[in-house]
Amino acid sequence: MAGAASADEHSGDRFGVRFRVRHTTGYDYAEDVSVSHHLLHLTARPHPRQRVHRSALTILPAPAVQSSHTDYFGNTVTYVAMQEPHRRLVVTAESEVEVGPPPPLNAASTPSWEHVQESLGGLTGPEDGADVVQYRFDSALVAASPALQEYAAQSFTPGRPAAEAALDLMQRIHDDFTFDPTATTIATPMAEVMRHRRGVCQDFAHIVVGCVRAMGLPARYVSGYLRTLPPPGRPRLVGADVSHAWASVWCGAETGWIDVCPTNARRADQDFITIAWGRDYDDVSPARGVLMGAAGHTLSVSVDVEPLEENGAP
Repeated sequence: MAGAASADEHSGDRFGVRFRVRHTTGYDYAEDVSVSHHLLHLTARPHPRQRVHRSALTILPAPAVQSSHTDYFGNTVTYVAMQEPHRRLVVTAESEVEVGPPPPLNAASTPSWEHVQESLGGLTGPEDGADVVQYRFDSALVAASPALQEYAAQSFTPGRPAAEAALDLMQRIHDDFTFDPTATTIATPMAEVMRHRRGVCQDFAHIVVGCVRAMGLPARYVSGYLRTLPPPGRPRLVGADVSHAWASVWCGAETGWIDVCPTNARRADQDFITIAWGRDYDDVSPARGVLMGAAGHTLSVSVDVEPLEENGAP
């Protein structure tokens, strides 16, 4: 067991659905790996709608070095170094989190997207200012382009309320793009995704982020999970068996961030567990590493999200 347990406990009050999350990633190498170094974004982050009651990482074989820190975006990052030869590496992240509902939203009453854009220079405070404006600019995997701006402009029409435009963009991407796990990899350029209109949740989140930034507004990329089994009578969500991704759009100081999932055409609610957020996937990839000695590897990933309590009821 090479795990770090942490808690952000709240006694007494319950405000949402409590989940147990288990995410297992296995690497099988064709040859011995003599040394490897890995950065992991696998620990759920607390935020106003999410409480983290327990989290732990189990890494086999046990790493020689393991440490955690909080990155620039407020996410927990774990560094591990393996210094003994191995042909298999298994990383299991387990956590218990409680997720509350998003606040009520009257999209039509939010300020126009132009007003939100113009007001960015006047933002102040720990939740605003540079922490918001930084998500307005191009990043490693998401750069504004005429194609993105042209597509976005169909939703961000003159004078339209910001949240209404963001929700319309989400719905259009859901309608216009096909979920196809074989169509892309994380290295597929956004221009190709736009051209073929096929991809997975990471691609669709990037499209939202790129479109919103093309209109001069901040947007960030969010990684996490969906509950694996839906409540009775509700359809199963796309992407529930693996890590999921969606986008968060800034809709003004009063409304704040709203999370939109173009893959499922819905706001992120109590079915969405947040792990990390950043400018794009490159900031929050679940695992990345450098290793010596392996000619290749096969990857296996399994995710299970089990509801423990709903609406405070055991």
